Formats: sequence, structure tokens, C-alpha cells
Amino acid sequence: MFSCNSSVSGHSTFLLTGFPGLEASHHWVSIPINLICVVSILGNSCILFLVRTDPALHEPMYVFLSMLAASDLGLCASTFPSMVRLFWLGARELHFDLCAAQMFCIHAFTYVESGVLLAMAFDRFVAIRDPLHYASILTRSAMVTAGAAILVRAMLLNLPGPILLRRLLFPQISVLSHCYCLHCDLVGLACSDTQVSSLVGLVSVLLSLGFDSALILLSYALILRTVLRIASPGERLKALNTCVSHLCIVLIFYLPKLGLSVLHRVEKHSYPALAVLMANLHFLVPPFMNPIVYCVKSKQIRQGLLRRFQQKRVDVS
Repeated sequence: MFSCNSSVSGHSTFLLTGFPGLEASHHWVSIPINLICVVSILGNSCILFLVRTDPALHEPMYVFLSMLAASDLGLCASTFPSMVRLFWLGARELHFDLCAAQMFCIHAFTYVESGVLLAMAFDRFVAIRDPLHYASILTRSAMVTAGAAILVRAMLLNLPGPILLRRLLFPQISVLSHCYCLHCDLVGLACSDTQVSSLVGLVSVLLSLGFDSALILLSYALILRTVLRIASPGERLKALNTCVSHLCIVLIFYLPKLGLSVLHRVEKHSYPALAVLMANLHFLVPPFMNPIVYCVKSKQIRQGLLRRFQQKRVDVS
């Protein structure tokens, strides 16, 4: 821990942290992480391409899925470069401005993903609760408005963070807990009063992840209530089956965050390497698993992929 005696504002250097105790093996340890990043980029790019080019996928559910893929790509772009610099080039230093920019992007894309998951939950609720009016409720203009609102909210909730951090005093050199910059990590390293920054960070999380998760739970409670009113067991199962993919990615998105939060409060200092691994998986697993879940569970996505491969084969022939 560096001293606060020579603290400065806006001109600090932050040192990224890899896996404590495994510095000599960073190249080997980082191989699976880099593979996950590459597969995430390819998978989400494929989803975006399919939804854009296949008219059969121009439905609200798949438009929201393309928004989710775009936010996953943004999250990969925000975290992957610093991981490569740290694990492969051994470059730990990150200037305050770069760190604040990375922090803003990571949190913004996380909030966008949370908002898209909420929109997808509403999509499933409308499809099950009122299927006859589904197309008239979730119109193209409604989806554009929802996407714009999600993006604007993420930007507005994250703007105060970097501005307030710039007013804080930091040691000239500070050691971060992860291989990227997070708001809570930076606030914990500050030498001056952080009450306002901490409060703004808490409000930001509550108005995004907290608000979205509560409404997602409410959506599924209403979905379950609607499904239980269906007389036919077969129709009940069919209705619930349309929610499986979305429910899986909701769990994949929120459970790592819950696990990391528990680990930070209980055994972070006893198992620092595990804490860093969980922090990396916390951002890497959702972009990696989302395309896989939808390719496995969605018949339309699989058919879209098959049509693309067949078209390629015909073009080659």
C-alpha cells in the first residue's frame, strides 16, 4: 500500500493486479481467459450478424438479443485490452484518465446489459400474458425507444463517477485489486473524503442493477401467475419453455456478481487468487455464455445459422 503523504488529484498511476502468487505463470493462466474472450467476441458478433441479415429474426425478442450481444461486445472491448497488456506484456501501469475511462465503459455496458435483460423479461411477459396484442405493443418504434432509454440511463448514471473521482486525492502510485478499474476499487484507494463518491456509486447501482433485478423478479412472478391459469399442462410447459433461455442468462449475469460480493466480504484476503479469478469470470462468463445459451435453446437461431452455412456452401459450389 503506497503512502498518502504525496497524494495528487487526477495525475495518479494505478497498477493492475493479476493472480497473486502466480506471476511467473501468468502466460499459462491467461490462456483460457483469452480463449473465452475470443469466443465471446466471435459468438456475439455472429448473433449480431444473424439478427441483422436474417428477416426471420426481425422480431422483438431477437432485436433485444442483438442489443444484449452489442453490450457484451462493448464489455469485452472494455476489459480485454488491459488483460492482454497485463498477462502477456507485463504492463501494469494505467494512468488516471485511462483508468477512469475504462471504469466508465465497464459500468456503462454492465448497466446496458442489465436494462436489456429487463426489456427481454417484459417481452416474455407480454408474449405470454397478451399474445394477441404482442406485435402492436412491441413495435419497432417501441424497441428503438427502449434501447435509447437504456443507453441514456447507463450514460447518465455513470457520468458523475469519473467527475467526482477526479476531485479526490490518490497516492502517486496505487495498486488495484483487479486487472481493470472499478468504481468501488478506486474509491477505496482515495486519500480524501469519499462519502459523496461512495453514495453516488451506491445510488447508481440501486437505480440500475437493483431496480432492474426487482422488476425482472416481478415480471417472472406475473409470468408464473399467468401460466398457472392455463388449463392445459402441455400449454403451460410450452409457455414456460419460451422463458428458459432468458432465465438462464439472467442467472448467468447476476449470480457471479452475488458470488463476488460474498467473496469480497468473507474470504477476499485469505484467497486473493480466487478473488481475482471470480472478478475476471464476473465479466467474462456472461458474454461467453449468452450466445451459447441462445444457440442451444433457440430453434430460430440454429435455423438461421444453418441457412447461412447452406448459403455459403451454395456460393462456394
